[in-house]
Amino acid sequence: MIDFLRGQIAHLETEYVVLDVQGVGYRVFCPNPYALATKGQETVTVYTHHHVREDAILLFGFPTREEQKLFRKLIEVSGIGPRVALGILSGGSPDHVVAAIHQENLAFLTKLPGIGKKTAQRMILDLKDKLEGVGGTLFDPVPAAGGETGLDGGNPGWPEAREGLKALGYTEAELDKVWHRLKDDVGPDEAVDSVMKKALKLLYAG
Repeated sequence: MIDFLRGQIAHLETEYVVLDVQGVGYRVFCPNPYALATKGQETVTVYTHHHVREDAILLFGFPTREEQKLFRKLIEVSGIGPRVALGILSGGSPDHVVAAIHQENLAFLTKLPGIGKKTAQRMILDLKDKLEGVGGTLFDPVPAAGGETGLDGGNPGWPEAREGLKALGYTEAELDKVWHRLKDDVGPDEAVDSVMKKALKLLYAG
């Protein structure tokens, strides 16, 4: 099993990054690939999950061990495959997802990409007692599901995306500037992961 890769970013797409490790290019699918390019380092470490199935061998990658652990817990839930788990991590930080599971916050969980009410209930049932050590602030309030500060509030998807970008080290001034450039390109029902990817692409490009 490949647990992590350390190398240079050779190529970026909206769904994956190609990491050059001593001359070998590994395609790694990530929640937010552009987040890996914000570290300001020539060499980056990507924590991976090596997924093998009958018709494909895939690598899924994350900037932190915390995300890697949560991803592996999520794919243990019936009905959640690697792609859906990746969407969950692109739509909410590990802390918020874990807190929502502990708080049985269906409103938050059903706002995550690919998650309906039945799957959210299954996540709570299967994972509530299995997330020790995953997520740093388990009982911090999660973002509201609606209203001006929610995922689908006045600026669709932006409040949650903004929190994720702040966690990556971006300043309030940088985020205000990028939102001014981005807001006309965000649809009324656009998902959080899409908003965050668009913002990261602008931030990465300068």
